Amino acid sequence: MALQSALPAIETVAILGLLLLLNTRNAESRRSRIQGCFEYSAISCRAYTASLTDFGGVGDGTTLNTDAFQAAINYLSQFAGFGGSQLFVPPGKWLTGSFNLTSHFTLYLHKDAVILATQDIEQWPLIDPLPSYGRGRDAPGGRYASLIFGNNLTDVVITGDNGTIDGQGDLWWQKFKKGELKYTRPYLIEIMYSENIQISNLTLLNSPSWHVHPVYSSNILVQGLTIIAPVTVPNTDGINPDSCTNTRIEDCYIVSGDDCIAVKSGWDEYGIAFGMPTKQLVIRRLTCISPDSAVIALGSEMSGGIQDVRAEDILAINSESGVRIKTAIGRGGYVKDIYVRRMTMKTMKWAFWMTGNYGSHADENYDPNALPIIQGINYRDMVAENVTMAARLEGISGDPFTGICISNVTIEMSPHSKKVPWNCTDVAGISSGVIPQPCAQLADQGSEYISACDFPTDNLPIENLEVRTCSYRAKYL
Repeated sequence: MALQSALPAIETVAILGLLLLLNTRNAESRRSRIQGCFEYSAISCRAYTASLTDFGGVGDGTTLNTDAFQAAINYLSQFAGFGGSQLFVPPGKWLTGSFNLTSHFTLYLHKDAVILATQDIEQWPLIDPLPSYGRGRDAPGGRYASLIFGNNLTDVVITGDNGTIDGQGDLWWQKFKKGELKYTRPYLIEIMYSENIQISNLTLLNSPSWHVHPVYSSNILVQGLTIIAPVTVPNTDGINPDSCTNTRIEDCYIVSGDDCIAVKSGWDEYGIAFGMPTKQLVIRRLTCISPDSAVIALGSEMSGGIQDVRAEDILAINSESGVRIKTAIGRGGYVKDIYVRRMTMKTMKWAFWMTGNYGSHADENYDPNALPIIQGINYRDMVAENVTMAARLEGISGDPFTGICISNVTIEMSPHSKKVPWNCTDVAGISSGVIPQPCAQLADQGSEYISACDFPTDNLPIENLEVRTCSYRAKYL
């Protein structure tokens, strides 16, 4: 009887042990999936790997990890000439201040990893203003370094399995609104004077100012980003290629209080002197919501020039304007050879907007004789609905915007639209197959010219860039 009485207890212990073993194996299996091995696409693969936790990182959302990030990156920099390195950010909330990247390096965020920007301003170093701007955007003088920053780098990848970088920008927005900032707000990611850069497959939230800012750089791939900021907050631009060559932006979803894509190249006399244009830019498969700004903006800081921009397959929803060119007397520079096709716009204030009176200046030293050249602007194969005004095209007296071509575009006006759908001054160009009828300055060439505004058929070098399948393998589980 004693043996029989003991049997249920023995069976219970055995079952509990089996369940514990299975749970342990399942936990180990889950951990292997999290930290053991996985694959991702990148322009370069790496020979060496490490986890942020190897350097004392704590992902509890309150422990400051600035030193851990920088220590990890400094250590991994020694492998730049030996196949490069990658830093894995595991699941957790990793509070940090600004930190600097290194060359031949990948920063990879797990899908449940969140990099949180600290609201301690002391953790954001001050750096010099951009030479092509001559001053900060928010205030004269210097600016705060971006959360993730790189300078003079080669071969850098910032990617993940849709992990998150949260700028926690409300502190900065409030200080900016109240006029309390002595220096310009930081960006979320900024890469300067660098080449071969990839920023992909991440969710970016609530930057203090611009979210992604490649500047003075080349060969840049921006891919698969979700960027979200309150639509009421100024200057939270999505992606701002600035004095960059050979850039590809694709498959991104952006909700912003400012322009979703803002193409730039310096401000007034500083941008003219620096003389570095943005050129060979591809934008495709973009979805944008920006009630008070543009889906794609060219300028207003365009004094170094903007040339050969190719945008296609764009969806604009509840935005102020589809494509906007912003410039002014004193900017100098040029915007030319712009091609946009297959754009769908839903609920817009303007489908097209060009202005030569965007008058903010870096200082009073700009040259009033520095007139911008705007020419070769091509829009085709577009549809829009619920639009307040088809176009507002305002060149500069004595310096008209020329070579404008609009073809095969149908704009459905809203019930509360302006009586005159087109407003054109100091512009010249042609149109074909455009509804409603454009202004006289864009003379209708007839349906036989429906193929006008042709999109280039050649590929830019960045379009031929192919990514590789890379893997992360932990040193231990």
